[in-house]
Amino acid sequence: MTLPLPKPLPLRAITVAALLALGALSQQAHAQSLKALVDAARGYDASFQGAKASADAARYRIQQAEAGRNPSAALGGEASFTNTDPPQVGPKNATNLGVNLTGKYPLYNRSTGAIVDQATRGYEVAQADLALVEQDLIVRVAQAYFDVLGAQDALTAASANKKAIAEQLASAKRNFEVGTATITDTREAQARFDLATAQEIAADNDLRSKRIVLDQVVGQTGAVPRGLQLPVNLPNLAPDTPDTWVSRSDEGPSVRKARLALEIARLESEKSRAASSPTLDAVGRLGGNYASGSAVTASGGSDGLTRTASIGLQFSMPLYTGGAVENRLKETIALEVKSRNDLDFARRAVAQQTRQIWFGVQSGQAGVKALEAAESSSKLALEATQLGYKVGVRVNLDVLNAQTQLFSTQRDLAKARYDVMVNGLRLRQAAGVLSADDVDEVNKLLVR
Repeated sequence: MTLPLPKPLPLRAITVAALLALGALSQQAHAQSLKALVDAARGYDASFQGAKASADAARYRIQQAEAGRNPSAALGGEASFTNTDPPQVGPKNATNLGVNLTGKYPLYNRSTGAIVDQATRGYEVAQADLALVEQDLIVRVAQAYFDVLGAQDALTAASANKKAIAEQLASAKRNFEVGTATITDTREAQARFDLATAQEIAADNDLRSKRIVLDQVVGQTGAVPRGLQLPVNLPNLAPDTPDTWVSRSDEGPSVRKARLALEIARLESEKSRAASSPTLDAVGRLGGNYASGSAVTASGGSDGLTRTASIGLQFSMPLYTGGAVENRLKETIALEVKSRNDLDFARRAVAQQTRQIWFGVQSGQAGVKALEAAESSSKLALEATQLGYKVGVRVNLDVLNAQTQLFSTQRDLAKARYDVMVNGLRLRQAAGVLSADDVDEVNKLLVR
């Protein structure tokens, strides 16, 4: 028996579909690349801006430390007036005005070099912190970016599944009306349609939530990410061994920061040793004093200005500090041991995380290939099931199951691709080599 043809869609439905398609094309035309949203997030993200300000502050601390090697000068002055009341025999009043300029130039101070080196290492630590924050920002933006794309694909798959089930439901109803199918087919299709409707609502809500997260990360409203170019060709992972990635991680910001902390601890020990060393400074002084009044003349002086000038060396040598210097040195040596252990821990943690993510990316790439094969098989299975349903060797439930399997596979495939791309960035972050160039490589896979 020939099955009745589906009724043509009404003009209003065609118009609505056309408008939705035009809206989707317009939205895609205004879509933004991952690079554009990462750049926007750099200017908005508070953690990135804070790390950048900290790096600027660390640069000024170097100049402060350098000041310990430079000469210094200070200007001072004093003024006094003395009056004796009630009047007595002898001097009654005196006026003194004085001004002096003192200068100092360090000739030898063992701790100055360590202080400057510490400030320099501190600036490098701030730069490492900035690199860590920037890498984290790139990954957060990429995660939110591809979460939106994954939610869009999930909603598209849910809508397509609902539409296919609706067509199957209409077909089951028509066949029941003409007596070629039982009420069971209709009820099965209706149950699947109701479930598909609930899944579509959940997918739409998830998409809205993912868009809110993306807007919050990049500091924009209504950010629209670009989709992947079709056909999708994910790049292979290079280098292709985890040990190579681990070896690259030793120059990453996490390990570099721990290594710099060890160097700072060693310099702190050097400063503690220098605390018991002598210091030598060149000092000079220029002064002028003006004195007048009866008390001045009575003491044998004369009214007027007196000038003085002096230059010399100032030597200082600590002899006994009550045990402060010795115990400070013991403390810094213990902290140096702690920093060395922290460096070992950082290297081990980075190596472990890098290997775990590497294997995750490898597994994800294999999963993408398996899902691509599953998608092709599901399409063929659906076509065969639909043909079997037409000739009477398959029931309505078989068609519904085949349709659901296809759309679920397509949804899982899209998510697997996005996970591989994000985990590729996470792998570079774990190894400490993630940079803006990696964002450019991801951009090449997006629709332009």
